[in-house]
Amino acid sequence: MSEAISPQEAQLLFTPVEAILMVVDQPVTSEELGRVLNLSPEDMESVLHMLAAEYSGAQGGRDHGFELRRFGGGWRIYSSARWESLVSQFIVGTGQSKLSQAALETLAVIAYRQPISRARISQIRGVNVDAVVRTLLARELVEEVGQSSSGARLYATTAVFLERMGMNSLDELAPLAPYLPASDELDELEETL
Repeated sequence: MSEAISPQEAQLLFTPVEAILMVVDQPVTSEELGRVLNLSPEDMESVLHMLAAEYSGAQGGRDHGFELRRFGGGWRIYSSARWESLVSQFIVGTGQSKLSQAALETLAVIAYRQPISRARISQIRGVNVDAVVRTLLARELVEEVGQSSSGARLYATTAVFLERMGMNSLDELAPLAPYLPASDELDELEETL
C-alpha cells in the first residue's frame, strides 16, 4: 500500500494535469490520468481533489471562473456554476456552442425537405422539435419562409447554413434525400394520426 501523496507533491502535478484536462472533450478517469502520470488511482484522486479545492479558493487562494468537477465517471474542467448565466449569454450571443444531436438531425431534415413545417419535421423525427427549431432560428441556420396552405409556418435553411457547411448551394448536399420518407408517405402518416 502506498503512502498518501503530500500537498507539495500534488502541487508539482497540477500543471501537467491541467494541460491534459484542458484538451479533453469528455470526463477523464483517475485511472487514465494516473496511468499517464505514473500514479495510483488513489493518489491521482487526491491530486484532483486538491486541484479542485485550489480552483474554488478553499485554501485562501483566489476563486477562479472555472472549476474541476467529477462528472460522468471522470473529471473535467467546467465553467464555474456561479457564472452560468454570463457564459450562456456569451455562447448564445456569439453562436460558439456546438449543436446537439437533435439539432443536427432537425437541421438535416429541414435542409433536405425545405420548405417544411414543424409538424412534418416532428413526424419525420418522431419527437417534438419546437425547442430545437427555436435554437436553429436563433443561430440563423434556418428561417421562416412562408406558410403552408393550412397556415403552418414553413422553414428553410439560410445563407449562414451554407457558409457554415462550406457550400455554395443546396445542390452540394450529399444525396441522402432518398432515405427520408416521401411526401405522400408523410401524408399517409398524417391521416393515421
